[in-house]
Amino acid sequence: MYLGDYIQIGEQISPYEFLAECVSTGTRFTARVDRDKLSLFNNRSWSRDHPSACPFLRPAGDGRIVCTIHECSPAQCRAYRCVIMRVFTPAGREAGRVTGTRALLSEDQDLRAVWEVARKEIPFWEDDIEERVARFLNERGYRVE
Repeated sequence: MYLGDYIQIGEQISPYEFLAECVSTGTRFTARVDRDKLSLFNNRSWSRDHPSACPFLRPAGDGRIVCTIHECSPAQCRAYRCVIMRVFTPAGREAGRVTGTRALLSEDQDLRAVWEVARKEIPFWEDDIEERVARFLNERGYRVE
């Protein structure tokens, strides 16, 4: 199954607000397109061309596919996310990526060592984990997107 099989739009409330449902759990939620992603969401052809994809995903123009309802996405999506943050060195080189399951994907030994410290110091089950990890990495000279 694809994520598009799990998230379905039931009703459009306004141009950027929808009643949607997580099909696997029957959980209904209101999906609002993030303000900074309104122009991306306007590209409706991508969803028609990719019917198995989540109806809220869109191409960002730089090769990435992004969630346009990141701020209000359901818990199911937060767990599914392939990449929730990208980590860059002070020199601007991408050093790693963090997945929705909060795993670090990196070959950078320095970042891996910092990550192990973060795993010991930060409770990874907390709701604000993304902000806490980003702050932790920023304090150690990394940039997080």
